[in-house]
Amino acid sequence: MGFLSGLFGKKEAPKRQLDHPNKLNKGDMISLDDSFALPALLRGQQLRVETINTYEYKRKQFAEWVLKGHSNETIFLSLDEDDETYLSLSVKVTRDQVEQLFDLDEFANIFEEPGKAELSTLAPNNELANQLDSWYADAYHQVSFSDLGYFHKQDYRGQKPPQDEEGERGEAFESYQLLSSDETKAIDIEVYEGGVTDVMLTLYRPLSDIRDYWPATL
Repeated sequence: MGFLSGLFGKKEAPKRQLDHPNKLNKGDMISLDDSFALPALLRGQQLRVETINTYEYKRKQFAEWVLKGHSNETIFLSLDEDDETYLSLSVKVTRDQVEQLFDLDEFANIFEEPGKAELSTLAPNNELANQLDSWYADAYHQVSFSDLGYFHKQDYRGQKPPQDEEGERGEAFESYQLLSSDETKAIDIEVYEGGVTDVMLTLYRPLSDIRDYWPATL
């Protein structure tokens, strides 16, 4: 047996095929297209998967990949899957940035029934305009209102997140979404217990914007 083993050698384990964002694991890297259709924060950047979270709703569940590049800015990646699959790329904006981008009375209408708010973007100062270059649209219309979801700081792809003793799953929140007229940009809002609110600016881009994938070194 030893002779045969030495003669034929050990079989190499098959290399991991990484060719789609839904296969990304912690430590993997991607590079993005250098197209001017992308914001400067993304254009031609190499991004590493820092962690993977899970969002759970009544009828769907999806992964969120938390990415960082050389600028150390955090980018949130998920997949928008319908008739076609698109990259959903998001950045979180602060309260001060929200106040510069939107009229706060208009913004408050997002949280009022029947959830049909219309939102126009203000002209921010040059610094913020450059910082959020290409991340926002001129106007948005609301498409979802107070949808209940659960946030998990773990990767539960292919499995149901566990429930606690009270039947709850993860950290509960209410979500609100607004879309631009061409549906290429969105505002995503999550309101957690105690009123903690996350506001995200989102871009929908083709899968081909990821030009290369590099699996993490095992």
